[in-house]
Amino acid sequence: METEKNIKLTSAELSQLWASYQNDSGSICVLKHFLKTVEDADIRPILEHALQLSQTHIQKLTSIFTKENYPLPKGFSEDQDLNVNAPCLFTDNYMLQFMKQMAQISLNAYSVSKSLSVRSDIDQFYGQCLAEVNDMDTTVKKILLEKGLYVRSPYIPPYPVKIDFVKKQNFLTGWFGERRPLLSLEITNLYANFQRNDLGTATLIGFSQVAKSQKVGQFFIRGKKIASKHNEIFGSILREDNLPVPMTSDTYVTESKISPFSDSLMLFIVTGLIALGGIGYYGTSISTSLRRDLTAHYDRFIHEILKYSEDGANILIDNGWLEEPPPIASDRDELAKKK
Repeated sequence: METEKNIKLTSAELSQLWASYQNDSGSICVLKHFLKTVEDADIRPILEHALQLSQTHIQKLTSIFTKENYPLPKGFSEDQDLNVNAPCLFTDNYMLQFMKQMAQISLNAYSVSKSLSVRSDIDQFYGQCLAEVNDMDTTVKKILLEKGLYVRSPYIPPYPVKIDFVKKQNFLTGWFGERRPLLSLEITNLYANFQRNDLGTATLIGFSQVAKSQKVGQFFIRGKKIASKHNEIFGSILREDNLPVPMTSDTYVTESKISPFSDSLMLFIVTGLIALGGIGYYGTSISTSLRRDLTAHYDRFIHEILKYSEDGANILIDNGWLEEPPPIASDRDELAKKK
């Protein structure tokens, strides 16, 4: 009878473990730079705890790969991808907002990883990761609220006094004629996507200042323009319903031109934010928006950032920076060819 000891990792488990190793090894470099440059005594403990979690994850992931006799991913290292002497690139406020977004993205990512894990040790690992990031999310929000830096989504007064049902098809329209007011979930998506793009814009501005490669720097500038354009549209839709637009990120980036990170790590961070924070959340927004103009905007945005992401992947490939994910399925047609 098959026991837990001889159950191999599934393709789903391998893919999640490999991605976790990449993310945590990159996070260690980012967090060490933040800790070297942070000034706020309330933010430092959050960064220290996040660093300790990422380092512990790497130890556990290394143990899992080693026991499986599976090649350890290269990931990122302090020797090659971190300049410990670089001055501050981002402000303390940026670091706190960055931790907020990373906690939210990680909550989604670890939920998926746990749901895909069957072997008990992998399921337990991701269950623990999920509990850890849940606590982190709560802590970051608490500090943001205490400092008056948490930007809440809009209030919609008054509360309804009774339930109601949609009576006309024009509830779905949006391009022509009079548009109905935004639903609370549509406002939530617009507001959250604006905030994610705002932080992404700041990230791309900072990275474009310090990129060593001109091609990589131009790629970041292009991404900044895309994110800014999307936010102009999100903002105009919110303003149409007399709703507030979130604050901008003008004070997030310093004037440093010395890079704390390798170009490959910065590209990894940007492409990761595109995949998780851009395409993923835009897709969710499509599925939960009922006004046709909103779904059309999100659909167009997804195609635009998919092309942008592909161009980023090509830069990684051209420079030999893109580590190949876990082995693809066997090519049976190729194996069947006569020698």
